[in-house]
Amino acid sequence: MACSLLPPLAPVSPPPRLLLPSSRSALLPRGPRVAPRVPVSPPSALPDTAVGAAEALRGALADAFLASPPTWRSAAVSNLAIFVAGSPVLLSGLSASGFAAAYLLGTLTWRAFGPKGLVLVASYFVLGTAATKLKIKQKEALGVAEKRGGRRGPGSVIGSSAAGCVCALLSIYNVGSAALAELWRLGFVASYCTKLSDTVSSEIGKAYGRTTYLVTTLKVVPRGTEGAISIEGTLAGILASIILASVGYLLGQVNVSQGAVCVLASQIANFCESYIGATLQDKEGFEWLTNDVVNVLNISTGGILAVLMQQLLVSWRS
Repeated sequence: MACSLLPPLAPVSPPPRLLLPSSRSALLPRGPRVAPRVPVSPPSALPDTAVGAAEALRGALADAFLASPPTWRSAAVSNLAIFVAGSPVLLSGLSASGFAAAYLLGTLTWRAFGPKGLVLVASYFVLGTAATKLKIKQKEALGVAEKRGGRRGPGSVIGSSAAGCVCALLSIYNVGSAALAELWRLGFVASYCTKLSDTVSSEIGKAYGRTTYLVTTLKVVPRGTEGAISIEGTLAGILASIILASVGYLLGQVNVSQGAVCVLASQIANFCESYIGATLQDKEGFEWLTNDVVNVLNISTGGILAVLMQQLLVSWRS
């Protein structure tokens, strides 16, 4: 057996095995090590004292707004909250001292007629300020614009609200008993209808009036002349008084016939105001008859006329 004479073959060892990485990520270069994210805890709640103070403030404001009938305290607190929240708008139409005077007016109004009365005054302020700001640059160039860029001072605030304040005081202290309470409310609404009509007619006349006439002679005069009227301004003033009387009706301050009385009384009062401006204002011996004084006379006339006309209307119906 020839095959047995050959030397035995050495056992063949298997080739060395290559150790491969267990995953593809091991072949990629390692980047910078990122620290694990630590969860951020939410901000801690307000301390119990702060929460309690906020709840107390909210409760006090709610009590003030809902107090019925209003008290001096509720009126002051409610107006403070409203004036702070609305200060950007209010200061666009009022000087700092005018702002303070308006706060006192608002407090008195709230005390007498509640939040609805204040809404009526706020409507007057917004509409009157908007009319004053119309074409303010043109008015300034003509020298007929309100001072301080149309921002009203305390004199203007008092001149615009004196009659309304008197009606408010008469209502608060129940002068004439409940029988006259409705008349004081009517006089209040009529005084603001009168003033808004006066403001709008004057400001629209300055901005858009093509021709202005002196009320006593109908002679053509420059815009801004005391006692001057224009067709555009007169129509705008009538519309403004109708709008504010309608606001009073929607708020339940007057009924339909009383609203009509307010509009009519406001136009008669404004004619009287224009007549005074044309005949007496800026004349020798009447230097005291300033715009603010004339405003007081104007709104007082409107309020008194409305009360008298309402009494005549009631007597005629009965």
